[in-house]
Amino acid sequence: MAVEIERKFLVVGDDWRDGAVPSRIRQAYLVRDPGRSVRVRDEDGRITLTIKGPGTDPQGRSRSEYEYELPAADADGLFALCEPGMIDKTRHRVDVAGRTWEVDEFHGRLAPLVLAEVELDDADADVVLPHWAGREVTGEPAYTNGALSRRA
Repeated sequence: MAVEIERKFLVVGDDWRDGAVPSRIRQAYLVRDPGRSVRVRDEDGRITLTIKGPGTDPQGRSRSEYEYELPAADADGLFALCEPGMIDKTRHRVDVAGRTWEVDEFHGRLAPLVLAEVELDDADADVVLPHWAGREVTGEPAYTNGALSRRA
């Protein structure tokens, strides 16, 4: 079983932009229930289908995740099947103390929200927090992409 382990933070300021590598993402959900989701994502023309299960730890840092790459020709048909609420964001990859942080800058109705997340190999791994990492929102349902898509 594949497991995603991550921590998520609100972002303060824009110092993270130095050296960031951007990509454009649009994503929507075929299923976005509290304990599971099925997401379609287009990241710079790379189409993926991701299935996520319920959290596996009480802090909401880890959960099962399966991701599959799909033909680009399938994207529009899959997006048409999704629930309302397309997320449009720019993901910036930023290296901090040997880890790659993903800083998501949301567009449209979700602007000016900016969230940062870092994926870990172990839920208890030590993480050097950059100065622009604000309040931790790991495990807060309002900051899941599924919940954000309802507001998009």
